[in-house]
Order: sequence, then C-alpha cells, then structure tokens
Amino acid sequence: MARHQIELYIHIPFCMKKCYYCDFLSGVFDVRMQKAYVNALCTQIRFESASLKDCEIISIYIGGGTPSWLDAEDMATIMNTVYDSFHVTGDAEISIECNPGTLTADKLSTYRSVGIDRISIGLQSANNDELKELGRVHDYNRFLYTYDAVRKAGFDNVNVDIMTGLPYQTIEKLNHTLSSVALLRPEHISAYSLIIEEGTPFYQKYKFDDVKQRAGMETEALPTEEMAYKLYRHTIDFLTSKGYQRYEISNYAKKGFACRHNIGYWKRTPYLGVGLGAASLINNCRSSNHTDIYKYIDIAEKLQRQEFIDYDYCSPFYDSFEKLSRQDAMEEFMFLGLRQIEGIYRSDFYDMFGCDIEGVYGGVLTALKNKGMIGMSEGRIYMTDIGMDVSNQVLPYFLFDN
Repeated sequence: MARHQIELYIHIPFCMKKCYYCDFLSGVFDVRMQKAYVNALCTQIRFESASLKDCEIISIYIGGGTPSWLDAEDMATIMNTVYDSFHVTGDAEISIECNPGTLTADKLSTYRSVGIDRISIGLQSANNDELKELGRVHDYNRFLYTYDAVRKAGFDNVNVDIMTGLPYQTIEKLNHTLSSVALLRPEHISAYSLIIEEGTPFYQKYKFDDVKQRAGMETEALPTEEMAYKLYRHTIDFLTSKGYQRYEISNYAKKGFACRHNIGYWKRTPYLGVGLGAASLINNCRSSNHTDIYKYIDIAEKLQRQEFIDYDYCSPFYDSFEKLSRQDAMEEFMFLGLRQIEGIYRSDFYDMFGCDIEGVYGGVLTALKNKGMIGMSEGRIYMTDIGMDVSNQVLPYFLFDN
C-alpha cells in the first residue's frame, strides 16, 4: 500500500542572542533547559508518529531560533528519533538553519552523518554597521569563516539569507551585500524585506517611522516607500542577472536548487510540525503546539511517566486545532500558490476541489487580469510583475468575505 507523503518541520527555539527585529518564538536558555527541551521534542516526535504510520517524510526543515546553537549530540538525538519513528524517503531534502558564530566542524560532521544535506545561513547583510543595527551576533568576516567551513564539510546545497529595507539602507549598501554573496555562488538566496513587528526592540525604535513609510511620507531611518520599492526591484534585477531564478516572492535559486520543503508549503503538501509553537496541516486540519516552553516540557514528562493528561484535541501538545472548511482551503490554495512565480494550475485546483477555478473565482480573475495583475497561460494562473510588486493588495481578493 502506498504511503501518504508529508513534510516535517522541527522547531528549535534557542538563540545565542535575540535579534532586535525578531518576533519568532525563540529565546536564550541555558544548557539544562536545552536538554530538557530536546527530550520533550523527541517525546512528541514518537507520540505523533503513532497516528501517522501510513506516512512517509519527503522533506525535513529544522528551523528556529538558531538550531545550530544546539550541541551536536542533541541534533543527532533528534534526527535519530525521527528515523526511528518515521519512514524518511532516501532522497528527502533535510535543511537546517544556522547562524555564523554557532557552527563548528564537529557540528557540521554530525549534520552530514545524520542525513542533513542543506544548510541555510543567516547573513542578512555584508555591511557590519547594518549587522550591528540588527543586533546580529556576527560580523561579515565571521560569516565568511562559517560559509567556508560549510563548503569544506562537503555541503553542496547552501542558502544565504539577506534582508532589504533596513534602516539607513541605500542602493549602494544593498549592492555591496548582493555582490558579496553572489561572488560566493550559493545555490540559493532568500531576500526578505524587513517588517517592523510589534513587541520587538525595533518596534519601539522605529514604530513611528514604520507608520510614515506605510503612509508614503518622508521617513527618518527606514527607507521611504519609494526607496523600499527600489531596493526590492534592485534585488530582483541583480540576482536574476547573476543566474538565480526567482521562484517565489522572496526566494531565488540556481537551477535545480529551489527549496523543496518550502514549495511543499506553498502547494499545501501536508506537514507535521513538532516543537514549541510549531504548526501542522494534516488531513485538512490545521493545528499549532503550545508556545509556553515549560508547559510543553511538562506535557512530555507526563507522557513519559504515563500520567493521565486531560487535553482538548487529538494531541496533548496542541494548543489549537481547526478543521478547515472548503472555502478556507480554497483561500489557502490561492494565497500560498500565487506566491510562486509559476503560480497555480487549474488542474491542481480541480483535483483538490472537484470544480473549475473559474466557477469559484471567475469574477476576481477577470478583474485582476484586466488590471494587469495576473496572467494566464497553458492552464496556469500567476501574478504578473505588477501583481508581485503589490501582492499584499492582490491576494486579499481571494478571500470570500472580502
């Protein structure tokens, strides 16, 4: 009997230091807490696998936080638990996020020994003044040392993260980052625009500038709306000129190196999320885990002791659980699929929902096509360059209560 294919996300919520712009579920914890968390994480992996025996894992993404902050032996424990609990396909893509200054030769050797074959390095900028402003723990030379170590360890699928729209960023500064990274020839580059998130130090520092930027007004530190757009367009033009194919709003890859795990998200491939706050999409049900690390560990310890746990959903680790309606699923299909440069296929919509896409979104598609925001060809529907530039305005059209 054929197995159902799913993806696996593993969340590691630990950092050497919290960056000023970051609102991810992460923080600084001591080694004792890290060991307790790894134990709890492995408990959840084993627990969830019991109800997914007919599934095989086709990709794994280890994110955070800073997964490379964990000891090598802890990462080996996690991955060996995955292999003991699930059937992982032989060609599964297995990625891990790393930050400069947290990797060692021993860790890289361990990663290779447990099947990790893709490294994602968080650079953000090649300008040391920008790295300091972001609260990063490394400078550019430390990144170069890390990148070199990754290559020497034998990894041939490497991503580098960079950011645009930074405070006081100019075209010249961004061009220095892009040029520096392109010279290294990583297989993949992710270029994210800075978002000022509430609850972060950056929010306290730049919240008024953020409002001005959104209103199209003159700003003090953040790029103006016009400059932010220029930075965004320069990134696209530069990276495509260097042979990187833009396959999603913020992602670029050499041919054959697009991140398979992320493509799975955008195509709504079912996935299991384990770890603090991790989300899952299984059988058209969306769930997310508890976000309190002490509660998360306590649940795992009670399971290990076989104590009774009174929980509301199908897993004691879940903090929320929702059966998606047909309309919810359609909205997600459009929202996520149209982020990809190739867009979506009518045949995929029909296979998933049993009806033609025009029967559901015909009026919306016609209106957006007339505005030049979407295009259609060979059974494919995609956002045009104009549509991609204003994707936050285009995508809400596919909400049913819009």
